[in-house]
Amino acid sequence: MVLQQYPPPAEGAEGPDTEEQNDDHRLGVYGWRKRCLYLLVLLLLSTLLVNIALTIWILGVTCLNTEGMGQLRITSDRVRLDGVSEFLFSLYAQEIHSKQDTSLLIHSESQNVTLQACNGEGGVLGSLNLGPQSMESVGQHFEVMTSTGKLLFSAGTEQVVVGADKLTITGSDGAQCEHSIETSLVRAEHSMDLRLEAPTRSLHLDAPKGVHIKAVSGSGQAVSSMDISLLSMDGVLILDAERVQLPRLPLSGEGEKGSPGEQLYEVCVCPDGRLYLSKAGHTSTCHDNSHNC
Repeated sequence: MVLQQYPPPAEGAEGPDTEEQNDDHRLGVYGWRKRCLYLLVLLLLSTLLVNIALTIWILGVTCLNTEGMGQLRITSDRVRLDGVSEFLFSLYAQEIHSKQDTSLLIHSESQNVTLQACNGEGGVLGSLNLGPQSMESVGQHFEVMTSTGKLLFSAGTEQVVVGADKLTITGSDGAQCEHSIETSLVRAEHSMDLRLEAPTRSLHLDAPKGVHIKAVSGSGQAVSSMDISLLSMDGVLILDAERVQLPRLPLSGEGEKGSPGEQLYEVCVCPDGRLYLSKAGHTSTCHDNSHNC
């Protein structure tokens, strides 16, 4: 507020009228306009303080810095996320790995987790789908390796390879194969029986250098509803046991008397491989009873 007053004139001097001398000349904003101006300035100052406080709070919450924000760190060669991160849409990356001595967890709260490998045109070359009830892998070849690079399992369009030292099947019904199996050893667990069965077809055991069937602590049985053929192309057929029983061989006459109540026979072989029993004598009697062939 500026008040401008004129000094009173000297005695006898001429000057403005007395009414004009008492009149004040005011310059500025007065009244309600002045109060509104102060209120506007106070509102702007309050808004400025609130904006500064919100900016500082956002910077503190998001941990915004020169390398990124929050748990995200962006460098020249990688992007690093610390802690748990959530992705709403697809994530494209060349390599994903965890920190040292920390496991990598990929978790989905909806249905499944899908990993896909695509070409430059967007076509899917291979995928791994982990669903609520199954796991599906799509690709030309599937391999399971150890940390040292040893092959444990391999599956392709032509063959399936199990590279472990031992394949154990724990199912009560064993393993069912529609076609052939190639292996060097088939054995049962301790105190368990080994059974090779073909319920509706025939069972073939072939090997280029021989087939060995061995029962360490039990007995071995071969049962067939039709014929049992033992064929050696270049070698001999060995039945190595303390006791070999062929209970249904045809008999030819009565054997020689041995110990009381026992009859002695010898086993004869026909040219076609069939076996029959012939009565034992001082010499072989197979030729005398060859009509059984």
